[in-house]
Formats: sequence, structure tokens, C-alpha cells
Amino acid sequence: MYELFVEAKIENIDKVLDFVSKHIEECSVKIQNQISIAIDEIFSNIARYAYHPEVGLVIVRIAVDEDITIEFEDSGIEYDPLATKDPDLSLSLEEREIGGLGIFILKKLMDTVEYNRIGDKNVLLIRKKSR
Repeated sequence: MYELFVEAKIENIDKVLDFVSKHIEECSVKIQNQISIAIDEIFSNIARYAYHPEVGLVIVRIAVDEDITIEFEDSGIEYDPLATKDPDLSLSLEEREIGGLGIFILKKLMDTVEYNRIGDKNVLLIRKKSR
């Protein structure tokens, strides 16, 4: 498993994307794009909300075999994104509640999305078949 330690700042999203991309180069472009969308959603949420208004550390871990497993760990405020109700897509845009669409898309793109609170840490794990 490979690790990247990075400050939870929105401008560091490219570092995270580059770190993950170099480990999934052998995957199809479709899988690479799906994972990039997932990383963008997860990291941007951590950067915007986990430590607000302060800045803290995010640890990104990746392991690649039959599955691509990516884990995000932060010590920010406790937040389980999977506890959020999925948006009602049958409603018009004007009728829908704000938020939740990014996590909904993340759950659709990934094979597995898991959240755990371990001590004072948020740990979000995503998994995608590598082929």
C-alpha cells in the first residue's frame, strides 16, 4: 500500500490525482476517469469541510491488485457522507434539496464505498475492480 500525506487544501487536489494516477496507469481510461471523479468529490469535501476554518492533514492510501482500493483518512470533524439520504432524482432541479448529488454519483461509480470513524479519524474507503 502506498501513502500520500497532504494538507487538506483544495489546491492540493492535483497532487492527490497525480499520486493515484501513477498507480492506476494500467487500468482502462473509463476506470481512471471514474476514480478521478470520485477523488475530486472526496478530497474537495475534506478540504472544504473537515477542518474548517483550519487546515489539517489527509492521508491517502492506495493498493492495486484485482481491485483498486483507495482510503482517505483525516482527523477533521466527524462526518459520515454515506448517512446522507440519496437525492430524489424524480424531482425537478428547483424542487431538490441542495447537496448530496456528489456522494450519490460516487456510490454509483465505485463498487464499494465504506465509512468508519476510528478513534478521532474519519476513514473513507472506495474500491473499484481494476479490470
